[in-house]
Amino acid sequence: MQLQVTNSPFTQEQVELLNRLLPNLSDAQRSWLSGYLTAVQSTSFSAPSATNVASQSTAQAATQAPIAREVTILFGSQTGNSQRLAKSLSKKLSEQGLEVTLTSMSDFKPNTLKKVQDLLLLVSTHGEGDPPDNALPFYEFLHSKRAPKLDELRFSVLALGDSSYEFFCKTGKDFDQRLEELGAKRLTDRVDCDVDYDEPAAEWFASVSGALSNASSTAPTQSSVATISDAQGESQYSRTHPFQAEVLENINLNGRGSSRETRHLELSLEGSNLQYEPGDCLGIYPENNPQLVDQLVSALGWNADEQVSVNKQGEQRALRDALRNNFEITVLTKPVLEQAVKLTANEGLSKLLAAGNEAELKAYIKERDLLDLVQDFGPWNATAAQFVSILRKLPARLYSIASSNQANPDEVHLTIRAVRYETLGRDRFGVCSTQVAERLEIGDTLPVYIHQNPNFKLPANPDAPIIMIGPGTGVAPFRAFVEERAELGATGKSWLFYGDQHFLTDFLYQTDWQRWIKEGALTKMDVAFSRDTDQKVYVQHRMLEKGRELFEWLEEGASVYICGDEKHMAHDVHAALLTIIEREGGKSSEEAAAYLANLQQQKRYQRDVY
Repeated sequence: MQLQVTNSPFTQEQVELLNRLLPNLSDAQRSWLSGYLTAVQSTSFSAPSATNVASQSTAQAATQAPIAREVTILFGSQTGNSQRLAKSLSKKLSEQGLEVTLTSMSDFKPNTLKKVQDLLLLVSTHGEGDPPDNALPFYEFLHSKRAPKLDELRFSVLALGDSSYEFFCKTGKDFDQRLEELGAKRLTDRVDCDVDYDEPAAEWFASVSGALSNASSTAPTQSSVATISDAQGESQYSRTHPFQAEVLENINLNGRGSSRETRHLELSLEGSNLQYEPGDCLGIYPENNPQLVDQLVSALGWNADEQVSVNKQGEQRALRDALRNNFEITVLTKPVLEQAVKLTANEGLSKLLAAGNEAELKAYIKERDLLDLVQDFGPWNATAAQFVSILRKLPARLYSIASSNQANPDEVHLTIRAVRYETLGRDRFGVCSTQVAERLEIGDTLPVYIHQNPNFKLPANPDAPIIMIGPGTGVAPFRAFVEERAELGATGKSWLFYGDQHFLTDFLYQTDWQRWIKEGALTKMDVAFSRDTDQKVYVQHRMLEKGRELFEWLEEGASVYICGDEKHMAHDVHAALLTIIEREGGKSSEEAAAYLANLQQQKRYQRDVY
């Protein structure tokens, strides 16, 4: 098992050093080191200094104190939100005097579950109701016949999700229901969080903290119920306090004649003290299209300068500014429609929400925005203040970072494809992507923060080979991977599979890849341009063509990374990997699946898919 910051008391630097050292030790060396550490520990307590006496007195006092209640915190996280929340909760409960064990669901040993007293689960839902990759083993165990009766267990679940998806917080709901079926008792009720999760998560923290305090007769400290965003590293800037980053460069990467527009955006982080690693994302708080905002205000006959509240603290802004900067107007969700039905006498919306109309409701939500809702189900019996109170906050957009912090101090680079399409007779636009493409000039600023993703990271060993699969803008983090390795002089082999529509117009960062191949930072590159041939060719086809060599890399210890579209590409690439392992490794389909699952367990199969 590889050491991690989350499953050990070591820092990230110490973990990386130990992971390089320990696999290379012989049994004799391990035994000697174990004895040496024991001797060092004994020696450190041999001298009866005043400090040691005080330490021994403290230890004796601790042994006389009541045994602290043990709490196990498990997280299932695809992009890192649940993991960050779990670490914050662990810190607060430890300050409260509780014995806390914090671990990823993938690293938790299910056969120890019956020994757990109090279990806190923090888990997101990925794709169409699926568990995150690192939650899947525990999820499958708990839903199998091997799951034990848990009559002595108390639990609580914090579920993260996005209410614009049909299966909102489904993984958290599944865990909550299954634990109840196995006999466990709820410590506190499950809380389901939308994309704006700070306040409900903090309330769940306080509820759990209070319940555990009552059980262990330990009074909660003020810090134990503080907000969840009080620890974001050394920088003062965070998700709840973004940095205004100046635009240094904004270039269209696609050639003339391309049907696509992909912007290479360079932002200054100077003065922010924000740090990032390859695999992390940058969060941007965007602005809604001003044209859409004006159409919405006009359709409802409101005064654009009317003051409305934009948060629970009662902060007031002009309606036009609030709709542009604070509220989501391009995405509909079922909860919004369920609140909107109270504000109109139009029976059509009630019928749409009626039981039995799930398919029709899903189709309506998928294709429309707030302006459609306003136009379809008026007249509206609501003031501007009442109407905006039912809207979700405008969430940040996350983009994979396309640069190395080591190679570009005080800068961050992004790869953003403009989203434009027409439906129901009206042009539609991606909120952040078209802001970047159409309304963002050099010298402008964007509110940003670093979104760390601990589940998509380069191997600690710079000599380890890596295989990267990233078509389209999915190639962004791999530009950071290769640039980082080039900057640090890593010697491990690297292989990139890249695809897009046309070689001449859509080969993103072509000169960068060519330079890194020439310099040796990138060992191999295979490309697939789907519209340049009669038969469409994608990255998974190139992988299958090179299946034997790819499997040899896996056997040599290569880590595999996938970034891009989850619904189609990621599934097709996963299937191609299984085929290659089965065919080239001489394995059955079950053995190939187990092989790939083992890679995932070893953190050698990582995905950043959306």
